[in-house]
Amino acid sequence: MVLFSSLTPVFVAVLCAVVVFIHKSFQKKDRDSKTGSKSTAESRPWVDEDLKDDTEINSKDEGDWADSEEDVPHVPYAPERYPADVQLQRSREFHTLMNNRRSVRFISPEPVPREVIDNVIRTAGTSPSGAHTEPWTFVVVADIEMKHRIREIVEEEEEINYRQRMGDKWVSDLRKMRTSWVKEYLDIAPYLILIFKKTYGMHASGKKKTHYYNEISVSIACGILLAALQNVGLVTVTSTPLNCGPPLRLLLRRPANEKLLMLLPVGYPAKDAVVPNLTRKSLDDIMVFV
Repeated sequence: MVLFSSLTPVFVAVLCAVVVFIHKSFQKKDRDSKTGSKSTAESRPWVDEDLKDDTEINSKDEGDWADSEEDVPHVPYAPERYPADVQLQRSREFHTLMNNRRSVRFISPEPVPREVIDNVIRTAGTSPSGAHTEPWTFVVVADIEMKHRIREIVEEEEEINYRQRMGDKWVSDLRKMRTSWVKEYLDIAPYLILIFKKTYGMHASGKKKTHYYNEISVSIACGILLAALQNVGLVTVTSTPLNCGPPLRLLLRRPANEKLLMLLPVGYPAKDAVVPNLTRKSLDDIMVFV
């Protein structure tokens, strides 16, 4: 008993030391974790938090998500089949059409028929999507005041992007394009099309509906939209202004599940429009045939 009493202070001291050691170990891990996250963010300051493909369902929220829909009926499909010579001719004509597409920053204020824009958006809406969720919203802005407010938001963030977030190399690479944070075309173009991806949908029951591969799906729709614009003789420049998504979403009163993916000024090319004299890679550079 005497021996136990004499060892008790030593035991308590050792126990306290162990507790302190474990506590400091956890603190170090937490600091390392935060430092790692911070260094990653600092090394990639251009990453836009809105540009994430949020398709995974958190197991904690499983009760908030709707069950899969019932089976969809299938119907026969027999599209028109062209003779080989017609296929070749159509493929050449379509390539010529698309090869003339350029990113144009000098856009005319000349009005464009509203029905043309409607049909272009309809065409973009034919895009494939994960599980046919169609996770896109195309916001078409023609109002002069609204276009100017969009320009103010974009230019404010773009100046920060050019001066701080993008880094010297990115800014240097863009110099040959003669582009900057000043975006006059946002005021001048008769239409601005803002493409939002829906990170999830809402079921009639009020539960969330999963939108699989929402960013990839909407990106494909954007490609079809660009082709549709080229087909009717309109021009645009693809714009993905970093960190403009949240304020533009609020301005346009879009719900929280919609994230801005792309902004397109749309119209006819200005009479004095110029584009960089660029060439495209050859077929051998972009295709591998096995």
